[in-house]
Amino acid sequence: MGSDIKRGTAEMTAAMLISGTIGWFVVMSGQPVSGVVFWRCLFGALTLLVICGALGLLRPGIITLRAFGIAIFGGIAIVLNWLLLFASYSHATISIATTVYNTQPFMLLVLGALFLGEKITATKLFWLALAFAGMVAIVQGKPGAGGAAFDGYGLGILMALGAAFFYALAALAAKWLKGTPPHLIALIQVATGMLMLAPMTDFSHPPGDVRGWAILATVGVVHTGLMYVLLYGAIQRLPTHLTGALSFIYPIAAILVDRLAFGHALQPMQLLGAAIILLAAAGMNLGWTPRWLRPRALES
Repeated sequence: MGSDIKRGTAEMTAAMLISGTIGWFVVMSGQPVSGVVFWRCLFGALTLLVICGALGLLRPGIITLRAFGIAIFGGIAIVLNWLLLFASYSHATISIATTVYNTQPFMLLVLGALFLGEKITATKLFWLALAFAGMVAIVQGKPGAGGAAFDGYGLGILMALGAAFFYALAALAAKWLKGTPPHLIALIQVATGMLMLAPMTDFSHPPGDVRGWAILATVGVVHTGLMYVLLYGAIQRLPTHLTGALSFIYPIAAILVDRLAFGHALQPMQLLGAAIILLAAAGMNLGWTPRWLRPRALES
């Protein structure tokens, strides 16, 4: 058991660190967002095809027609999530976009209540309200209009919120696919993305050098194929609370990468809002209950 925890922790940490660097690769690729996502899907599909073949997941009868349809729905949602998240980087910076994107547990909370009949408790409402307060702080923390990099700041926040919503839809689809091999789900999702984006991808202007292709290949092979393998391996080995705790490596890594690579430092109000959102997300993921919301023990 101890070895499983250690291996799962290493896998989850690596997966989150990889995720935290994707913003740099997207920006440095110099490609339109739709092009980046298409090539991510293509290289990711090739990687996952090899992995699924090695795991024996390409045999007939592995997945039902209904599950296949739900996986396609999840693929549409995850691709829209990538498009919006990557587009938000140029408007609100990687740090802000990634932090706002971490409101996804609250999107899933509402969707779970609407479609799965899950209850929204007072504790969950508290964390939801706290996350909203963090969002208000980030919106109010908009930098001055002196830098072109911050044009469309509000649009960037809305894009990141939209990305979080579509990620929550993909997570909802994953709940309906319980028992279906996750690597096969991922393969169907990226294959769906290829078909979605092929008509709008400009193949006449591909990357002009080896470096450009290497960046796109890394996003597909490492940030998609390898990351999925590490993430699903970790989820299978770790208890839920530890998976939730380690997931916060992702936004922290993204903020550090944004600061070191592009010199984007959070303003005081943005920093406060980011801290509040991450605290609220941690409370949701880890099941924390504020003391005043805990039921009082019956007095004897």
